[in-house]
Amino acid sequence: MKHQAGQPVMVDCFWHAQVRPTDFILACGDGNSRLTSLRWSQWHPDSAVAEGFNVVNDCKPYCAAGKFHSYPVIVRLNAPQPWKKHPDLSHYTQLSLVYTHGKPDGFGQWVDLPLWN
Repeated sequence: MKHQAGQPVMVDCFWHAQVRPTDFILACGDGNSRLTSLRWSQWHPDSAVAEGFNVVNDCKPYCAAGKFHSYPVIVRLNAPQPWKKHPDLSHYTQLSLVYTHGKPDGFGQWVDLPLWN
């Protein structure tokens, strides 16, 4: 979706600004965690909220042989800051996942992650 003035963006692994993406890679290095089927109910100057799925590789017995599992999540974005690459744009710097039905091994029900800039 096209960026509108004053609206924060999400910065993806390829340094592209995204607004209300339907898919978003969380693990840029190996692609073993991504958000899919995102449906955004809010996209405001200070926060955004979506429902979707976190698709995570269980890496058992190792990542190349692992299986991907899909977990329903609520995604919350906040803490917008000026983007260093494009200071005229603000981008969300904090992402929270709330697992609503099941979760990956070793994860809490609520996970906070920094977003890169």
